[in-house]
Amino acid sequence: INISVFPPSNACIGRYILNMQITSCGHTYQRCLGDFYVLFNPWCADDPVYMDNQAHREEYVLNEHGILYEGVHKHITSRPWHFGQFEEGILDICLKILDMGASYHHGSDRDHCWRNDPVHVSMVVNHMISSHTTNSIMKIPENNDYLKGTKPFSWNGSVPILQQWYNGRCRPVRYGYCGSLASVMCTVMRCLGIPSRVVTNFCFPCSIENPLGINEIFDCTGKNLCGKDKLWRYHCWNESWMARRDLNQCCGDWQCLDPTPLETGRGSACSGPTWVRSIREGELDLDYDGHHMFSRVNSNYVGWLSQNNAKKTKFFCDAWPCGQHLITKSVGSEQFEDITGAYKYELGSVKNKEAYYRGYRRIHPGYCNASNCHIERELSSLKNPFLSDSGINMRLKMANCPMYGEDVQLHWLLENLRGENKNLKFNLSAQIVTYSGCPMDQFWKDSVNVTLGPREVKKIPLCISYSQYGPYLCDHNIMKVVAVSDPECGEVLMVSRDIVINRPPVIVKLLSQPRLKVPCTAEISFCNPLQEDMKNCVMTLEGCGLFKEPMTIDLGTLASNQQARTIVEFTPYRLGSHRLLANFGCHKF
Repeated sequence: INISVFPPSNACIGRYILNMQITSCGHTYQRCLGDFYVLFNPWCADDPVYMDNQAHREEYVLNEHGILYEGVHKHITSRPWHFGQFEEGILDICLKILDMGASYHHGSDRDHCWRNDPVHVSMVVNHMISSHTTNSIMKIPENNDYLKGTKPFSWNGSVPILQQWYNGRCRPVRYGYCGSLASVMCTVMRCLGIPSRVVTNFCFPCSIENPLGINEIFDCTGKNLCGKDKLWRYHCWNESWMARRDLNQCCGDWQCLDPTPLETGRGSACSGPTWVRSIREGELDLDYDGHHMFSRVNSNYVGWLSQNNAKKTKFFCDAWPCGQHLITKSVGSEQFEDITGAYKYELGSVKNKEAYYRGYRRIHPGYCNASNCHIERELSSLKNPFLSDSGINMRLKMANCPMYGEDVQLHWLLENLRGENKNLKFNLSAQIVTYSGCPMDQFWKDSVNVTLGPREVKKIPLCISYSQYGPYLCDHNIMKVVAVSDPECGEVLMVSRDIVINRPPVIVKLLSQPRLKVPCTAEISFCNPLQEDMKNCVMTLEGCGLFKEPMTIDLGTLASNQQARTIVEFTPYRLGSHRLLANFGCHKF
């Protein structure tokens, strides 16, 4: 007997057991024929996650290899990530996540009726990544302290994280950051059949008091003081494709889901799903957490000078607007795709202003009946005056692309826009900042007197040596260089630049052609570029389809300019395209 099972498009996803009942001669027998899984089907036109583009299905459902984009908006870095949604045991782990999070919205999971709705499934997964009180998949370290767990940036893929959570009795894995949280969620969603991708937003505001304003405060030396607001250099979240029947959508579209718990003024919480188009249009009443997502791509930056912890003065500065660069991995390519236009209209356009006014009225009910002109005047009063309003233009331009061990070279460009001399005194500083905007050590200070003749343009070279920043950089490879004019000279001018220090490369070289179930060897090499020893050196290797468990190699201490070479052997156990990922760590990073 051949039995075919044809689940309807509204069937609940999960594991099913197929039983056969036989009645013969007055006796009834039960026989278990086996079990099977029902998932969402983006190939089926009747399914709410239907995606009609085959290339997009291959990228957002079938592709196990991804890329995380990090850094700053003027220096974007990338690193590969293994989603591994088809690895053995991952589907059972994903269904376990639904079991553990079932009570999030529905109290009881006895009928499983919500499991045929990708909206509710995505909300449960989103909550389970890091917001569940006891059984979330990953924890984020408090105050950047991760001594009791794994360094957040040392993970290469989702599989070890999910396996550690499952094997550890569903206790949170320590530790992760926004990139690993969004990537793990992407793995779970793809495994369940929901097309998903990871998005990076550069210049991401996190404000508790004013949803549409972000304040950074500096002292007269240029040091960033730790305030309530944080300007994240980048932030990653997840987008999933589905038709929102709760919003009467008949076709699928991208929905924004942010699994990272962020402070909202009423406690920390994850966000979504939020229809991406509703964010662009400023229609914030339509959806879950629309006002949170809108503010994260539309906030205004304001820089302040604090004098004696009492008086605060706005800088003359040219601030990069928040949420002006959102990217994700391109379909079928290793390059990134700019998707900023999906979240907001072109800056300054009529549609952009209309959407902003619409969202502003939703977030600030006191302006519900205010005119556009009234809102614009209010916004103008909050913004920093431009540098050109003071008669001076300034910018900091990189003269090199520094790597660990190399000096940072900059050109400080100044232009006098007026027909009179300008005599100014500037304080310069450099400070380590985390990706989440927390200011760390200020390690370099200087002061310069600058004289500019009428309409004069001047270029001043700046150099920050490795010996100055090296002892402070640690895992945070971002520093902020600031130049602030002395308040006694009149108008307070400020120019700044975020700088990414690139990590030395790890080189992977295959020594034989990989074949299924045939041993293969690869050479992993790394050279210490520093003029000092690297201690506690560890190489972590991962390759879905190549070896089932991550491999850790202890390299000990590497002397200056010493090259470490390691030969590893593995046996590919699955057909397909695979990547061997190598991650190097030491006491420096």
